[in-house]
Amino acid sequence: MTDSGSQFDLQTEEFENTLVINVTGRVDGMNTREFRSGLEQATRSYDGPAIILDFESLSYISSAGLRVILLVAEAMNRRSRKLALCSLPSAILEIIQTTGFDNIIDVYMSRSSAIEAVTR
Repeated sequence: MTDSGSQFDLQTEEFENTLVINVTGRVDGMNTREFRSGLEQATRSYDGPAIILDFESLSYISSAGLRVILLVAEAMNRRSRKLALCSLPSAILEIIQTTGFDNIIDVYMSRSSAIEAVTR
């Protein structure tokens, strides 16, 4: 699912009863509304126990984008579902750690380790 004006793309895949959303490109103040809408659409229609956001191909995320992730995590928590992040580029991992998001949302180095952790 992509928007022609967006600088990001969301692609979903299912592995071991876990929805993985691959986020590619940039999430910034200009496209956070579309980012939120895309994530909400994907997560709302999924009834499995866990969702992983795979950031391997994400080049940038703004504070507004981080807020969207926090809102999605809160919605998932209300539905008793797990949300995790994986494969973060070093610059984005540093932002996640600096802001303390890794204390709120589980972060894994690889997709396989995230899938293993959320399916336990």
